[in-house]
Amino acid sequence: MDIIESIAVLDFGSQYSQLIARRIRECKVYSKIFSWDSSASEIAESGAKGIILSGGPSSVYNTGAPMPDPKIFDLGIPVLGICYGLQLTVKIHGGKVARSDRREYGSAILDVSSKDRIFKGLPSKKMKVWMSHGDKVLSLPEGFKALAGTSNTEFAVISNPDRRIYGLQFHPEVVHTPDGSTIIRNFCRDVCACKGLWNMESFIEASVRDIRAELGKDKVVLGLSGGVDSSVAAALINKAVGRQLTCIFVNNGLLRKDEDKKVKDLFAGAFKMNLVYVDATKSFLRKLSGVTDPEQKRKIIGHEFVRVFQKESSAQRGAKFLAQGTTYPDVIESVSIKGNPSALIKSHHNVGGLPKNMKLKLLEPLRCLFKDEVRELGRQLGLPEEIVMRQPFPGPGLAVRLIGAANEKDLEILRNADAIVVEEMKKEGFYYKTWQAFAVLLPVKTVGVMGDERTYENVLALRIVESSDGMTADWSRLPYEFLANLSNRIINEVRGVNRVVYDLTSKPPGTIEWE
Repeated sequence: MDIIESIAVLDFGSQYSQLIARRIRECKVYSKIFSWDSSASEIAESGAKGIILSGGPSSVYNTGAPMPDPKIFDLGIPVLGICYGLQLTVKIHGGKVARSDRREYGSAILDVSSKDRIFKGLPSKKMKVWMSHGDKVLSLPEGFKALAGTSNTEFAVISNPDRRIYGLQFHPEVVHTPDGSTIIRNFCRDVCACKGLWNMESFIEASVRDIRAELGKDKVVLGLSGGVDSSVAAALINKAVGRQLTCIFVNNGLLRKDEDKKVKDLFAGAFKMNLVYVDATKSFLRKLSGVTDPEQKRKIIGHEFVRVFQKESSAQRGAKFLAQGTTYPDVIESVSIKGNPSALIKSHHNVGGLPKNMKLKLLEPLRCLFKDEVRELGRQLGLPEEIVMRQPFPGPGLAVRLIGAANEKDLEILRNADAIVVEEMKKEGFYYKTWQAFAVLLPVKTVGVMGDERTYENVLALRIVESSDGMTADWSRLPYEFLANLSNRIINEVRGVNRVVYDLTSKPPGTIEWE
């Protein structure tokens, strides 16, 4: 991707690294996250106009603490260290960092003592900031000076003006620092002299050019799920190369109600794309028969998808590329700070597991975009709001929302209940205000009374959560009247359900999905 200007974010294991990158993009400047051990030459080759060192869980004086290539400070471009990044900057340049007698976590008041362009546009010399550190700077290196402090931290903002190096002990990227975005903008636009040219129009123009150059006259196949990422990827590639793209849509029998029809009508109908539809319902359900372990279900679904997709893609003669809707969080969450796979919470069903003997080159046109950017791209490409703003849906589909073994009868119950949930959420205006809203069918039956007759039917749980990124979530406090109506509709219209419960668990400790 030919990006005009960018800021490099070196990730030292901070939970906020993605948030830093997002804040930079809000300034209309492209951002890219690099591993902490990336070389100075790699940063220089990326064309970055500035560098931000993230926070992290380590202490700079500990053995084995991640240390950047010191040559990044000699590239002649501005550097901003945040929290651990500030302490690294101080240590590398000869200052002193030690464990603090008084740790500082939470809100603090920053007192700005010196004028500097990093503070441009701030409403006053005192500002609320968010601290999270147990170490502190005891002395500054030569050439550095303090610009601001708190009651507990003398060197809360530092700089070396001659070398355009800055350090912040607090976190400007979090919402708990109300004016933090202004500081990040000042660094990007004033200190680094970025013009702010990053937008979807320029991205589309550059992407179309790059896709055409990479593919030439070769064909590309894409596994279309109907979700946001694969749909947007399909629309973008279609804009670039049209009929050179073939989308393969596999119905695994675990889809939402009428999902297959909607996908065919939109992509084969409205967009006139080459679409291969494969109904593999029987093979998926046969392999899932009797399997109750959620991780095992995911693996079976993933493996079967690979088998079906490989068979169908092999039939597309002349295809030399495999396209995926991989997004930036997928890329940077795939490995941990030490380069090892992150701790397993649940495996992900993705075309990325396709065997190497397919001999297809990978095309991932969304791999530098965050989710909100993908949605905006979809709008620019003419996708309907129903697709662009669709809530996350798990790759293994309804199999992970049916607790226990998947079978046609229970899937039909869950599919009908799910359709009512989505319909009512949209009708009452709650769907686009929440992160996810769905039903979970439990392997539990309870006694009920319907029409003076005793019933013994399934329990259905409603899971409706609010979140900004899916990393944390809280259950949605929807009106009782709405929940009562939703429960009544499900019990009255879905045969096999006689009780509805509402999940009040946040994430953490729970996950959003039940399996």
